[in-house]
Amino acid sequence: MFVPLATKIFMRSIFTQHHLTSAPSTGKNIEGSFAPGKNVFAFDAVTNVTMEKRDSGFYQVAYQEGKEITKARIDIVVGSGRKGQSYLHWVDNRLVQLPITFFTPANQWSNSPGYEPNRVSFNRPITSRCLECHSTYFETIAVTSMGLEEFNHNKIIYAVDCERCHGPAAAHVEFQTKNPEVKEAKFIVNPGKLARERLLDLCALCHGGASRKIKPSFQFQVGDTISNYLTFNPTDPNIANIDVHGNQLGLLSRSKCFTVGNVTCINCHNTHENENGKIQVFSDRCMSCHSEGHSKSCKMTTTIGPAITQNCIDCHMPKQQSHAVAVYLQGANVPTPALMRTHYITIYPKETKKVLAEMKTGSMHSRITDKNK
Repeated sequence: MFVPLATKIFMRSIFTQHHLTSAPSTGKNIEGSFAPGKNVFAFDAVTNVTMEKRDSGFYQVAYQEGKEITKARIDIVVGSGRKGQSYLHWVDNRLVQLPITFFTPANQWSNSPGYEPNRVSFNRPITSRCLECHSTYFETIAVTSMGLEEFNHNKIIYAVDCERCHGPAAAHVEFQTKNPEVKEAKFIVNPGKLARERLLDLCALCHGGASRKIKPSFQFQVGDTISNYLTFNPTDPNIANIDVHGNQLGLLSRSKCFTVGNVTCINCHNTHENENGKIQVFSDRCMSCHSEGHSKSCKMTTTIGPAITQNCIDCHMPKQQSHAVAVYLQGANVPTPALMRTHYITIYPKETKKVLAEMKTGSMHSRITDKNK
């Protein structure tokens, strides 16, 4: 049976972090355990939040001295689960973040980012700007006197889907359905054909760092100039102060690959594929510019041999601690940060030593092979 190319691409994209970044709660898409003994987060000796399945759904339930004091249903799951998941609850037409998050690196429940570590609260408001980077569309219907946004339950497009990067697709689908013999796409945007700045603006919407809105959320479309919609905070001149979460573009823009090599996000990322952890795949893309004989070739190749080309990433884009995404695990007095790859591409001598040590023991080859499966 003939399957259109766009359908094939879409079916692969549903496994990406972009696509999995938000969805209605089904229970099956909640990463944390609801099993007794694994479903409790204790704030202190008498206060805890328990994750429970009840007749009307999955809940976070707060108890004090064994007595239920409040509860809220998990209505929306936010996050692919790669680093973790947070959960949202409808309060009439408003959305709030629930107090407990699942933190994947520790495989356990934690307090949610943004909440105090020693107090149970169910009232952190979710804004349209939050949703703009974790969905394709939420319609805002009102703003209360307290500045809280209200949303239309019936006008939501979950996940970061095709239209976020390619623009409105109704006219495109209608034309291609009526004219299947036309192979050149009509009425749709190919981001790869945009001017470099406009392509970077598209990614900057969610990966450009802290910002202030000039226009309402969800109005930016592919091809627009981002500065007409957001004013970004000045990027800290000290690279060490740029967080590895949320400002990948700020870090990349300091790299020679960006300033000299004119690299953009899509030179390294195929957003239609789940390439998480595929070190060899990303390293191959590095080597397309840094292969032996190239003026910018990896100097380690001549001394160590071609094996070094299997892992450019751990040497030049190591995982670093995020200050923006850090959670308190049960009983902890200090937050545990998520580890994310820096997009400041440069030479990290300490990381290079680690990789070379792994090469000697053979553990690097095993790790790369496992991740590329």
